Amino acid sequence: MKMVMAVIKPFKLDDVRDALAKIGVSGLTVSDVTGFGRQKGQMPSSDATSDDVSFIQKTKLEIVVSDDLCALVIETIQKIAHTGRIGDGKIFVYDIEKAVRIRTGEDGENAV
Repeated sequence: MKMVMAVIKPFKLDDVRDALAKIGVSGLTVSDVTGFGRQKGQMPSSDATSDDVSFIQKTKLEIVVSDDLCALVIETIQKIAHTGRIGDGKIFVYDIEKAVRIRTGEDGENAV
């Protein structure tokens, strides 16, 4: 199993969620987060000095999927979250060693 963690622009959340549901993703965790990247939260035309850092509102998605579905999840997020502007986000993939459903005790992919 893999965890796909994506940081996207908040206004893209509904479109990404709907697209993921269409490809068979049955659940995800969403968090409102802030952060900055290479541009330190500044737009290229900003008057801020290079030492200024502004935190930008983002939405973080965490999705645990089978290895077989991982590439399609990444492709879908990248396609739907893309605007072509600075700050579109990032996607990270982690190996999941174990998953357990608390209520039933199911483990592995059955827990997801």
